[in-house]
Amino acid sequence: MGFAREVSSKVCFLCDGVVCEEGPLEQIFINEHQIELQSDIEALRGRFTETKDLYREVCALLFFRYGITSTASKLYQFVRKGSMSAPADALAKFWEDLRSKARVEIDHPDLPPELKASAAEAIAGLWRQATAAARHELAALRLEDQAALEQAQDEETRARQAAAEALASAGTLRQQLGALQEALQQRQTDLEAERRAHAGAVTRLQELQRHLEEARNQQERVRADFSAELAKARAAVDVANGRSDAAERRALLEIDQERQARIKADKQLDALRGQLAQTEGRHRESMLAQADAVTRLQVRADAAEDSQ
Repeated sequence: MGFAREVSSKVCFLCDGVVCEEGPLEQIFINEHQIELQSDIEALRGRFTETKDLYREVCALLFFRYGITSTASKLYQFVRKGSMSAPADALAKFWEDLRSKARVEIDHPDLPPELKASAAEAIAGLWRQATAAARHELAALRLEDQAALEQAQDEETRARQAAAEALASAGTLRQQLGALQEALQQRQTDLEAERRAHAGAVTRLQELQRHLEEARNQQERVRADFSAELAKARAAVDVANGRSDAAERRALLEIDQERQARIKADKQLDALRGQLAQTEGRHRESMLAQADAVTRLQVRADAAEDSQ
């Protein structure tokens, strides 16, 4: 604060990242001083209801705490109670009490007046020296307190700056968090859509599984029926095979019989062929004989005709 008071012409107070007060240097620091002073005066108003007592306490407050040498008009501006004579009387009484407290009197009957005055002067000098030393120490303490206060205020300023930076970072983080929340909301919406789609797919899968189970049951029934029909067909085939074997055996037997008959017929045919050949030979021989006889008869006939 002290550094800001020395080097700045305009002051801006921030609290939690918000501008609380802004204005020229004199206005800000005077307003701060006046606000604190008015707060103390208001506290005295509650404690002292009498006008004289209130003016006296305000005068002491201004002199001892704030280092302000009061005047009657200034007192009236601060308190604004009673008439203008009230602050003047209170101010005169205050200075009189202050001088009486600062004056040293030695009242001893055995001491001469010159010694009393010298002793009083010496004690007053010691009192003034002690007061000056106390004031010097008080000033040093005030300087130390002021330095500590300024350091604390500087640290507070840095802390506020850090807080402002942290708030800015927090704002950025809030924005990022908002974006992440929006992305998360979108992901949740997509996930909900995926869940609904998955639920629909599960429902369809269950329906398909039910149809598949029905198809399997139907297939089992068809397989059972087919097995029964196949068994019947096999039995029928076995019966047919038996009948076919019997027919084949009968056919083979008939074929064999026919073969035997054919062989027999072939033998008879061969015999007949031999007989036919013999008959044909005999027929040719008879024909040759007849032809020869005819020829001889023709020769004879020709010879007979020639002879005639």
